[in-house]
Amino acid sequence: MSTAISPTAYNYKVVRQFAIMTVVWGILGMGLGVFIASQLVWPELNFGLPWTTFGRLRPLHTNLVIFAFGGCALFATSYYVVQRTCQTRLISDSLAAFTFWGWQAVIVGAIVTLPLGYTTTKEYAELEWPLAILLAIVWVTYGVVFFGTITKRKTKHIYVGNWFYGAFIVVTAMLHIVNHASLPVSFFKSYSAYAGATDAMIQWWYGHNAVGFFLTTGFLGMMYYFVPKQAERPIYSYRLSIVHFWALITLYIWAGPHHLHYTALPDWAQSLGMAMSIILLAPSWGGMINGMMTLSGAWHKLRTDPILRFLVVSLAFYGMSTFEGPMMAIKTVNSLSHYTDWTIGHVHAGALGWVAMISIGAIYHMIPKLYGRTQMHSIGLINTHFWLATIGTVLYIASMWVNGITQGLMWRAINDDGTLTYSFVEALQASHPGFIVRALGGAFFASGMLFMAYNVWRTVRASNPAEAEAAAKIAVVGAH
Repeated sequence: MSTAISPTAYNYKVVRQFAIMTVVWGILGMGLGVFIASQLVWPELNFGLPWTTFGRLRPLHTNLVIFAFGGCALFATSYYVVQRTCQTRLISDSLAAFTFWGWQAVIVGAIVTLPLGYTTTKEYAELEWPLAILLAIVWVTYGVVFFGTITKRKTKHIYVGNWFYGAFIVVTAMLHIVNHASLPVSFFKSYSAYAGATDAMIQWWYGHNAVGFFLTTGFLGMMYYFVPKQAERPIYSYRLSIVHFWALITLYIWAGPHHLHYTALPDWAQSLGMAMSIILLAPSWGGMINGMMTLSGAWHKLRTDPILRFLVVSLAFYGMSTFEGPMMAIKTVNSLSHYTDWTIGHVHAGALGWVAMISIGAIYHMIPKLYGRTQMHSIGLINTHFWLATIGTVLYIASMWVNGITQGLMWRAINDDGTLTYSFVEALQASHPGFIVRALGGAFFASGMLFMAYNVWRTVRASNPAEAEAAAKIAVVGAH
């Protein structure tokens, strides 16, 4: 059963804005990633300038791909999904608009301050206190819009995708506010409220849960809506989705100490982080299996539907990286992998393979619906993008695995007299071919985003957004 609703039923304007900026920031963030990867191959690309060095641009790259690209994808999809599954308009158009412009302001602030060297030095939390406060205000407003919309829903139950989006919003706010507690000493400098091992522990409680909630739980909300919709099949197991949800949010929050093995952190805290990381494999794979099994009876669609291919391959990479993560959290494995390129490979298996691919699939699904088209301008271009993204991801992570294990083994090799067999520079020289392959893989992935931008531009140019809103339908939530 479906009921036609008025042209003003959903606020698609803010969804369109975030969806378009997802593509824009994706190109800039990934392009910058290719540039800094190239700096490790050709150091001359630093240009001898302080603000173009790897150390200044690398945090800008992570902020652009996580918070600009990934964040805009999460805003766009959560606003889209919450309206359609709750069968109601966003609670406030003006607050939704504030979240869009406020979020873009935070990103522009990062683009200005990070190359200039203004940084807290905390991983994924580098933005200095004025920007951190603005980010917190925008995020709390986002929570008000999202949960306010759920409270006025026309449906009796809350669709599972919204549970994941809701948890990601609440926990990200908590992580950001607690980790950013600091004492400002000037407009561009502050000192953490915590000291020593406590500061490190709170930072990695934040850092790993930025991965666990911002880059996992939020995107699982995306998965639970877009995979069933694109496959035109109900989710495989609604019960599994609820068990998966509670297990994931209960366990993930404890995994942070695995970043601090063999440090000044108390041994019991390291061991707790390791144990929780290993147990985390179960709920992670629960979500991956639920997504994959949703395709039962629909696998043949992968032959002709590249959007579904993006979504399914993202689940495969999610399964792989959530197996690899717990394995790397084991102390004996970590003693080899830590500080090596293996960690970089693991992060990008999740970032490129899972986060970027599911975001790209979701954007391709939404754009025609947001702009009153039956499909994207070119299915062939989506296919091209899919293969560039897949090949790029495989090149990237395989080169980093080889580099990482090589580095780990070279660093721990000792002679009979106890001296190191290899100097650090020799390990760096051995890594050089891997750096070339990594830059090539990144270039493949980033070039795919250019095809996406052209495809989106052609689709939007031929569109009628008013038609899209007029044609909006409310479907029973079971169809979602």
